[in-house]
Amino acid sequence: MTRLIPQHESLTVEFESDRGRLPDRELVAAVVCVANTEGGDLFVGVEDDGTVTGLHASHQNPARLSALIANQTSPPLSVRVEALDIEGTRIVKIAVPKSRQLVATAEGLLQRRRLKADGLPECVPLYPHEIAQRQSDLGRLDYSALPVAGAGPRDFDPLERERLRQFVERYGGDRSLMGLPDEELDGALGLVSFDGDAGQPTVAGLLLIGREAALRRHLPTHEVAFQVPGKTYWICAGRTKTRRVTCSVN
Repeated sequence: MTRLIPQHESLTVEFESDRGRLPDRELVAAVVCVANTEGGDLFVGVEDDGTVTGLHASHQNPARLSALIANQTSPPLSVRVEALDIEGTRIVKIAVPKSRQLVATAEGLLQRRRLKADGLPECVPLYPHEIAQRQSDLGRLDYSALPVAGAGPRDFDPLERERLRQFVERYGGDRSLMGLPDEELDGALGLVSFDGDAGQPTVAGLLLIGREAALRRHLPTHEVAFQVPGKTYWICAGRTKTRRVTCSVN
């Protein structure tokens, strides 16, 4: 019967002791942590070493636990709670789906799960600079369209822009782009983001036509990958000490 639960914790498996009544806020925080990573199963009533010790009386009702989690997460998270009897001792298994958007506790706690050097999992805060990347990974945000703070039009290399024009012409791109002035071309291709009349370079803009110094300053670990619909994939990676990129076709 003990095979109903895994032997140890992992990135997708979490054990929570309930001998002294696991506080609701800690339970919800653990669920949020799992949901913001890869999803997984949370076993309440099990010690960190896998020993089954059972549930507190206040956590015996699976429907109440499911409602508690939905009410104490933002946006509300739907989980599946199942009661398990392990050799006469009751625990609950909370199946947590991988959230397709960032989810926090009702108190605003936002965290994710990771593995430590010893292979054991832990929950860590999701910091502001990680939020955009996480949203991009989930397909909720186009990271390349974000304006780059501190960058300006002078960070663009005119020679790289001209090379881009040549690519458009050579590979059968939209010919209407060829007659556009530089500023209008940048806007049409999403190389700048407009706030009023001023255009601020985007991540895509700097990656495609940014000066060497601008890339080192604003995007020191840069990489670009894009697709020509129906044709091919181009993958380009740059290094911190050079504007040049090497591209491979897949």
